[in-house]
Amino acid sequence: MEIEPSQALERLRRLCLALPETSERLSHGAPTWFVRGKKTFVTLADHHHDDRLAFWCAAPPGAQQAMVAEEPERFFRPPYVGHRGWLGVYLDVPADWAEIAEIVTEAYRLIAPKSLTARLG
Repeated sequence: MEIEPSQALERLRRLCLALPETSERLSHGAPTWFVRGKKTFVTLADHHHDDRLAFWCAAPPGAQQAMVAEEPERFFRPPYVGHRGWLGVYLDVPADWAEIAEIVTEAYRLIAPKSLTARLG
């Protein structure tokens, strides 16, 4: 289901801030979520690089290539961090928010220390 940009941001914000010891602040002019205030795991891409609303996040090895190849209308290789395997996720298309929650949680698991990821269960 497609939603307004402000609603997409609020849903993304709730997902990110629900994870242990996360915080939000602007980075490069965009809302960005950090683990323990230091390491980025998700950043909003709000029309800075094109006319699309999306977010970029850490992703497991090979996930970016597989997801972009399978669904290029939903996923992309983001600039600046794509070469590190980060995944771009469009939010201006009908979104599966359960899947987005999984993607965000996986990004967190990749960046957060084991002591925090253990709290996820």
